[in-house]
Amino acid sequence: MDFTPLRTALADVVAIPVTPYDATGAVDRTTYRALLRRLLDGGVRAVTPNGNTGEFYALTLEERRLCTELSVEEAGGRAAVLVGVGQDVATAVDAARHAQEAGAQMVMVHQPVHPYVSQDGWVDYHREIAEAVPELGVVPYLRNPMIEGAALAGLGEACPNVIGVKYAVPDAARFAAFARDAGLDRFVWVAGLAELYAPSYWAVGATGFTSGLVNVAPKVSLDMLGALRAGDYAAAMKVWEQIRPFEDLRAARQSANNVTVVKEALAALDLCRRDVRPPSRLLPEPQRAEVAELIQGWAL
Repeated sequence: MDFTPLRTALADVVAIPVTPYDATGAVDRTTYRALLRRLLDGGVRAVTPNGNTGEFYALTLEERRLCTELSVEEAGGRAAVLVGVGQDVATAVDAARHAQEAGAQMVMVHQPVHPYVSQDGWVDYHREIAEAVPELGVVPYLRNPMIEGAALAGLGEACPNVIGVKYAVPDAARFAAFARDAGLDRFVWVAGLAELYAPSYWAVGATGFTSGLVNVAPKVSLDMLGALRAGDYAAAMKVWEQIRPFEDLRAARQSANNVTVVKEALAALDLCRRDVRPPSRLLPEPQRAEVAELIQGWAL
């Protein structure tokens, strides 16, 4: 398999779409499609349905399948579709196979939520999923600082379709070492903590970054990407300074309002309802006004 086109797609802004709900609390198919079209029309070329900003853990299996199918249909070849899969191995494998059947090109494997994760067990978990879909690109979502680069190197040797890593440990120095221990050129390194971490991670090896903010302002995220690709860190940091208050709201209290703030901004733009599912919760009125004020003046 030639995974070059998929590697190229990962070295970009990897959008994590929100999952909008209708007045009954069900997934709003029409709005989901409209939000995806807005991303695609804005220049996004990689989307991850069923990511954390998409409330993966709050969706039913049927809803995740629906989001996968809607994303592939709406992308229509305009963007690579990287489907979030996870939970127990059998569930993750079933979801990966469904993603392949639906026409997706890649899967992102969510961090294992089991309380007891050994390093070898982490490799075994991802290997079972990757071997079940050898024609799909596979991207581990790595949030565990205890996993070492050598473990990923071994996984990559066993599974050629493990082509990239969404690295989300908040430590740029650790990322730099991990990437080099695993194989800097072997994998596509995606900064998994979005725009606030993108410049520092880019400086030491990342070539793409994930984004939830891109749902609100595709141009802002793509402007940062352009600056980073040009090596213009001053320009990238101007974007960083612009979005920092918004991203700080999302990151507060261990990212309790990560999704809520994005949906609130979309609601302020009349693009979708602000509803989220437990364990997330709506913002109180003062913070709603703050979000609406923060996005004023952005290139929307």
